[in-house]
Amino acid sequence: MQRAWLSSASAWASIGAEMLSNPRLPMGYMGLGPMAASALEVFAHAAAPYGKPEFGIESVELGDATHAVTESTVVHKPFGNLMHFIRDDLPKDAPKLLIVAPMSGHYATLLRGTVERMVENCEVFITDWADAKTVPTSEGLFDLDDYIDYLVEFLEHIGPDAHMMAVCQPSVPAFAATAIMNREKHPCTPKTLTMMGGPIDTRESPTTVNDLAMERSIGWFRETVIATVPLNHKGAGRRVYPGFLQLTSFMSMNLGAHIQSHYEMFKHLTAGDDVSADATKDFYDEYRSVCDMTAEFYLQTVAEVFQKHSLPNGTFVHRGQVVDLSTITKTAILAVEGERDDISGLGQTKAALTLAAKLPEKKKRYYMAEGAGHYGIFNGSKWRDKVAPVVEEFIAEHG
Repeated sequence: MQRAWLSSASAWASIGAEMLSNPRLPMGYMGLGPMAASALEVFAHAAAPYGKPEFGIESVELGDATHAVTESTVVHKPFGNLMHFIRDDLPKDAPKLLIVAPMSGHYATLLRGTVERMVENCEVFITDWADAKTVPTSEGLFDLDDYIDYLVEFLEHIGPDAHMMAVCQPSVPAFAATAIMNREKHPCTPKTLTMMGGPIDTRESPTTVNDLAMERSIGWFRETVIATVPLNHKGAGRRVYPGFLQLTSFMSMNLGAHIQSHYEMFKHLTAGDDVSADATKDFYDEYRSVCDMTAEFYLQTVAEVFQKHSLPNGTFVHRGQVVDLSTITKTAILAVEGERDDISGLGQTKAALTLAAKLPEKKKRYYMAEGAGHYGIFNGSKWRDKVAPVVEEFIAEHG
């Protein structure tokens, strides 16, 4: 109901901004006209509803050459598809990389910069998770067990000798899937697993996110943040954790910075600096595009990852069987962390290297991106220039 009201307010604010900016109306040139128009435009953008963005990666530049990129969906599943990106003239022996996008309120397009950088030298696949409110209840439930099964199935589709990279939340199920496939000597076991800013052991350098999960009972989460999808969606009746709640919690962690960003956008619009204003708009167009998670997946993640610490404690169970991380002997592991990560603190991802107790040390590597926050380890200049080369080097070394 609140979103519906905000959508209406956004529409009216947009109309007001356009009226005040219309060159035929003198009010846009004098007094408070330009300032009011800019303020209305900022509000309209902040309150507008956002759908699923497109990846829109049509080409990449390597040196002086521009290479076309082909995008396709190669596996269709009720709760998520497998997408494929490949540039033309890519060598036949180029590594195959599965990027596991987080199911944490944002679409896989949040990793557009990650895909764009890795597609330069890899054949890239990425998990494209569905918005839970669009999945009919007839498709059943989707929890952590199903998430792990999806990863195994996607790796089977890609075939032997693939590499896997998990960004943030999926580090836990990707780590578990890797252990299961190592244990079973699965022919499609990934050659390397890169985990970036993942909550493997949240007892290390706990953040605000970790503290909240520990302060409340699982019953509180079930009663407070779980909602039922209304009748105007395909998934009507499904119990979900709404994406807009996750967005609200993330934005509240750095509320001052977000307010400052919008104030800067307001100043740019008032001064006529549309280029700078559009850059901020583009970021928030992506950041505010959110999707819902199934209640069972969200609650199980909170309980197992943030409250029970099941994976580092050796009590994590998949389909009734304990996941033994010491069975990982084949897959090389790279742990990447950001020095200023305020979502997954330093040491949380690095813990994976210790937990894979029987993996030879020569197959383990740790990298800390200096000055990078959570978002910066997989997007932006630090990702492109510092982190990505480390990932590529690691893949090449163990490929």
